[in-house]
Amino acid sequence: MPKVKLQQNDLVYEQQVEENSNLVVLAGIKKFPHLKYGCGMGKCTKCVSKIVSGADQLGEPNWKEKKMLGDKLEEGYRLTCQLTITSDIELTQE
Repeated sequence: MPKVKLQQNDLVYEQQVEENSNLVVLAGIKKFPHLKYGCGMGKCTKCVSKIVSGADQLGEPNWKEKKMLGDKLEEGYRLTCQLTITSDIELTQE
């Protein structure tokens, strides 16, 4: 099972999740409660996160991420509502 490490402010949360999980879905059902999120559909950007490690194991950004994040994609930012977690990942949220 992949391990997710989330850094928020000065806190770090680590948790294993089922393979092929979506963190926003898990946050919505209170199984990954610390993640900030909004619509879950790639429209609001409340779930934007910077990928610290594990980005190479994520799928390519989809059109929603490209539209909403633009140049921030090159800086390592992604919309967690659009990601499927298949391996260990570390991310930060402000």
